[in-house]
Amino acid sequence: MMIIALSKDIMQIIREQDVVPFRNRVKENAVKIKMSLLNQTKLITAASELVRNMLKYAGGGQTIIEIITKERLTGIRLTFADQGPGIPDIQQAMKDGYSTGKSLGLGLPGAKRLVNEFAITSEKGKGTTVIIIKWTNG
Repeated sequence: MMIIALSKDIMQIIREQDVVPFRNRVKENAVKIKMSLLNQTKLITAASELVRNMLKYAGGGQTIIEIITKERLTGIRLTFADQGPGIPDIQQAMKDGYSTGKSLGLGLPGAKRLVNEFAITSEKGKGTTVIIIKWTNG
Protein backbone atom coordinates (compact mmCIF):
# COMPACT_ATOMS: atom_id res chain seq x y z
CA MET A 1 0.00 0.00 0.00
CA MET A 2 2.72 2.39 -1.00
CA ILE A 3 1.95 5.90 -2.15
CA ILE A 4 3.44 6.74 -5.54
CA ALA A 5 3.88 10.34 -6.72
CA LEU A 6 2.85 10.77 -10.35
CA SER A 7 3.81 14.44 -10.56
CA LYS A 8 5.62 16.93 -8.36
CA ASP A 9 5.49 20.70 -8.43
CA ILE A 10 7.59 22.79 -6.02
CA MET A 11 6.64 26.42 -5.35
CA GLN A 12 8.28 28.97 -3.08
CA ILE A 13 5.84 31.09 -1.08
CA ILE A 14 7.54 34.25 0.12
CA ARG A 15 4.88 36.93 -0.19
CA GLU A 16 1.12 37.35 -0.34
CA GLN A 17 1.20 37.53 -4.18
CA ASP A 18 2.45 33.92 -4.29
CA VAL A 19 -0.79 32.58 -2.76
CA VAL A 20 -3.07 32.91 -5.82
CA PRO A 21 -0.72 31.14 -8.28
CA PHE A 22 -0.26 28.38 -5.66
CA ARG A 23 -4.04 27.97 -5.22
CA ASN A 24 -4.48 27.94 -9.03
CA ARG A 25 -1.86 25.19 -9.37
CA VAL A 26 -3.61 23.11 -6.68
CA LYS A 27 -6.91 23.53 -8.54
CA GLU A 28 -5.36 22.61 -11.92
CA ASN A 29 -4.01 19.39 -10.43
CA ALA A 30 -7.34 18.58 -8.73
CA VAL A 31 -9.21 19.12 -12.02
CA LYS A 32 -6.65 16.96 -13.86
CA ILE A 33 -7.48 13.96 -11.63
CA LYS A 34 -11.24 14.64 -11.88
CA MET A 35 -11.69 15.53 -8.20
CA SER A 36 -15.26 16.61 -7.43
CA LEU A 37 -15.96 20.32 -7.01
CA LEU A 38 -16.79 19.78 -3.32
CA ASN A 39 -13.48 18.01 -2.66
CA GLN A 40 -11.60 20.64 -4.70
CA THR A 41 -13.16 23.32 -2.49
CA LYS A 42 -12.21 21.47 0.70
CA LEU A 43 -8.64 20.95 -0.53
CA ILE A 44 -8.17 24.55 -1.66
CA THR A 45 -9.68 25.90 1.58
CA ALA A 46 -7.29 23.77 3.67
CA ALA A 47 -4.35 24.71 1.41
CA SER A 48 -5.19 28.43 1.67
CA GLU A 49 -5.30 28.25 5.46
CA LEU A 50 -1.96 26.42 5.66
CA VAL A 51 -0.17 28.64 3.14
CA ARG A 52 -1.37 31.77 4.96
CA ASN A 53 -0.16 30.34 8.28
CA MET A 54 3.22 29.72 6.68
CA LEU A 55 3.41 33.35 5.51
CA LYS A 56 2.08 34.80 8.76
CA TYR A 57 4.10 32.82 11.28
CA ALA A 58 7.24 31.86 9.33
CA GLY A 59 7.55 34.54 6.67
CA GLY A 60 6.92 31.97 3.94
CA GLY A 61 8.37 28.65 2.91
CA GLN A 62 8.15 25.94 0.30
CA THR A 63 5.14 24.02 -0.96
CA ILE A 64 5.11 20.75 -2.86
CA ILE A 65 2.05 19.79 -4.91
CA GLU A 66 1.91 16.12 -5.89
CA ILE A 67 -0.60 13.94 -7.70
CA ILE A 68 -0.38 10.63 -5.87
CA THR A 69 -1.80 7.14 -6.18
CA LYS A 70 -2.25 4.33 -3.66
CA GLU A 71 -3.87 1.12 -4.90
CA ARG A 72 -7.06 2.34 -6.60
CA LEU A 73 -7.00 5.80 -5.02
CA THR A 74 -5.77 8.96 -6.68
CA GLY A 75 -5.33 12.21 -4.84
CA ILE A 76 -3.34 15.33 -4.13
CA ARG A 77 -0.63 15.53 -1.49
CA LEU A 78 0.43 19.01 -0.40
CA THR A 79 3.51 19.68 1.71
CA PHE A 80 4.07 23.00 3.47
CA ALA A 81 7.59 23.39 4.88
CA ASP A 82 9.00 26.47 6.58
CA GLN A 83 12.03 27.47 8.62
CA GLY A 84 9.99 29.55 11.06
CA PRO A 85 10.04 29.58 14.87
CA GLY A 86 8.17 26.27 15.09
CA ILE A 87 5.05 25.46 17.10
CA PRO A 88 5.87 25.04 20.81
CA ASP A 89 2.81 22.85 21.54
CA ILE A 90 1.29 21.05 18.56
CA GLN A 91 -1.48 19.44 20.65
CA GLN A 92 -2.55 22.89 21.87
CA ALA A 93 -2.33 24.31 18.33
CA MET A 94 -4.60 21.48 17.07
CA LYS A 95 -7.42 22.47 19.45
CA ASP A 96 -10.40 24.35 18.04
CA GLY A 97 -10.38 28.00 19.00
CA TYR A 98 -6.67 28.10 19.86
CA SER A 99 -4.75 30.91 18.20
CA THR A 100 -1.50 32.71 18.83
CA GLY A 101 -2.48 35.27 16.20
CA LYS A 102 -5.55 37.46 16.17
CA SER A 103 -7.49 34.97 14.05
CA LEU A 104 -10.45 32.71 14.75
CA GLY A 105 -8.14 29.78 15.42
CA LEU A 106 -9.76 27.65 12.72
CA GLY A 107 -6.39 27.10 11.03
CA LEU A 108 -4.85 23.74 11.79
CA PRO A 109 -7.87 21.83 13.17
CA GLY A 110 -10.09 23.30 10.44
CA ALA A 111 -7.63 22.28 7.73
CA LYS A 112 -7.38 18.78 9.23
CA ARG A 113 -11.16 18.30 9.06
CA LEU A 114 -11.22 19.23 5.36
CA VAL A 115 -8.73 16.58 4.20
CA ASN A 116 -8.36 12.78 4.43
CA GLU A 117 -4.87 12.71 5.89
CA PHE A 118 -3.04 15.33 7.94
CA ALA A 119 0.43 15.19 9.48
CA ILE A 120 2.36 17.92 11.26
CA THR A 121 5.87 18.05 12.63
CA SER A 122 7.49 21.05 14.22
CA GLU A 123 10.75 21.79 15.94
CA LYS A 124 11.27 24.93 17.98
CA GLY A 125 13.63 27.26 16.14
CA LYS A 126 13.83 24.98 13.09
CA GLY A 127 10.40 25.18 11.46
CA THR A 128 7.20 23.33 10.75
CA THR A 129 6.12 20.85 8.08
CA VAL A 130 2.47 20.04 7.38
CA ILE A 131 1.48 17.33 4.88
CA ILE A 132 -2.12 16.91 3.77
CA ILE A 133 -3.73 14.42 1.39
CA LYS A 134 -7.14 14.70 -0.26
CA TRP A 135 -8.28 11.65 -2.24
CA THR A 136 -10.49 12.24 -5.30
CA ASN A 137 -13.39 10.30 -3.81
CA GLY A 138 -12.73 10.93 -0.12
